[in-house]
Amino acid sequence: MAQVLAVLISALLMWAAFPPLGIGVLAFVAPAPFLWALRNVERAGSALGLGFLWGAVFFGGMLYYVKMVGVVAWIPLVAWLATSAALYAGLVWSFRLWPLTRWYLITIGGWALWELIRTHFPFGGFPWGVLGYPAAGNPGAIGSAQWIGASGWSVLAIAVAAGLVLVIEDRANWRYLVDPGVMVLLLVLAGGLFAPSPGGPTIRAAIVQGDSPCPQTHCQNENKRIYESHLELTRTLEAGTVDLVVWPENSTGSPYEPEGNEVVREEIAAEARRLGAYILVSGTRGVSAEEFANFNVVYDTTGRKVGEYLKRHPVPFGEFVPLRGALNFIPQLDQVPRDMVRGEGPVVFQLPDGVLGSVISFEGGFPEYLRDEVREGAELMVVATNESTWGASAASDQFLAMTRVNAASIGQDLIHAAITGRSAFISASGELDQVTDLLVPEVRISEVTYRTGAPTIYARFGDLLVYLALVAGIAAIAVPGESRPESWRRSH
Repeated sequence: MAQVLAVLISALLMWAAFPPLGIGVLAFVAPAPFLWALRNVERAGSALGLGFLWGAVFFGGMLYYVKMVGVVAWIPLVAWLATSAALYAGLVWSFRLWPLTRWYLITIGGWALWELIRTHFPFGGFPWGVLGYPAAGNPGAIGSAQWIGASGWSVLAIAVAAGLVLVIEDRANWRYLVDPGVMVLLLVLAGGLFAPSPGGPTIRAAIVQGDSPCPQTHCQNENKRIYESHLELTRTLEAGTVDLVVWPENSTGSPYEPEGNEVVREEIAAEARRLGAYILVSGTRGVSAEEFANFNVVYDTTGRKVGEYLKRHPVPFGEFVPLRGALNFIPQLDQVPRDMVRGEGPVVFQLPDGVLGSVISFEGGFPEYLRDEVREGAELMVVATNESTWGASAASDQFLAMTRVNAASIGQDLIHAAITGRSAFISASGELDQVTDLLVPEVRISEVTYRTGAPTIYARFGDLLVYLALVAGIAAIAVPGESRPESWRRSH
């Protein structure tokens, strides 16, 4: 019973670390009761059950809003995540009787492996619930994301939590807590003192959050009304006051999208000419009866098309249906009649003062897509997203918290534009500015700065700390030496 209670407490603390509460410091202690429980059960089945319970409560609570599109979507997602938590629990339990240092390294490396797998598999992965996001979101810590990213903060957070468990068992184990604690404090101090700064030319940008007439549902003339809302808000801007205007994902859509509708294209081009500004417009258009494209397109101050980026990572069961032929017995999948055409790679846009990169919605939660844009030459980033499916839930806050950390990881200012909110300007150091309300048509203006310095360490090398943790965990298992404590060998 004590182990079950510990697991429930751990899962609830994990939930509280993420929005809507967003108490990021809890990331360093939330896994500890879970790990303690796994060290204090006798049977493998019990450990697997505790892991599944932890995952079901944490992920089920954090992602409760997925039920808005149907329980048929929420249950399989939570079940997979809970199953992956059970597998991690089995790993931690299996080595609970090994020497403390080996168990400690296996626990950390196992967590790193678990997050690495579930952020890439299946169907491209799912990064929501990564421990490093709330850990890195704390003051000071977010500045150091430029060196280790959210993934590195996952490693440090689980190291602190595992060390806490060992200290609770015996105060003589203090080094397991103090050593990672000192690393955390040093990184927080360094991140606060040497927060990333872009250092390049500054421009004035506007986010147009046009809202939706029917969030969470579909309604008559929806695409037309959404487009007209964004156009009318853009017309409220005074000529010469901004250099860049950003419309969010799905602000245009067939047949009211600029590439397939000459009237729409000319209206957008006319606004670019009137404002003397570049305009990034996002939207969708049909490619065939079975496929569609999700794009960001940029127009210059003369209304000429500069270029187009096609989204590369579709949302499983939202923008494409994996194994469609085998799953056609599920009627809810009829809501996704076409699959998204994937873009072939990163695309950047040359503007007068610098290079603009962009990703679309789901991709903003995967730092590798932002790193791709940086390697392509991007110096300022846009994340265009929709969020209207999730209404007034915590989904938008969770996604904004992720893109905030990812902006600091690449050390670039980031424009986060959402059709129904929250939209915001994010500085290279992770500071939020001009955050909008949910479900309100708004225009927000702020200054953003291009990054002209070298890419950050994380932008260059990615998840180095994760791979070091993996190597250490594998070595703890494979390197010859004592694998059981003396007390265990005497009792057996």
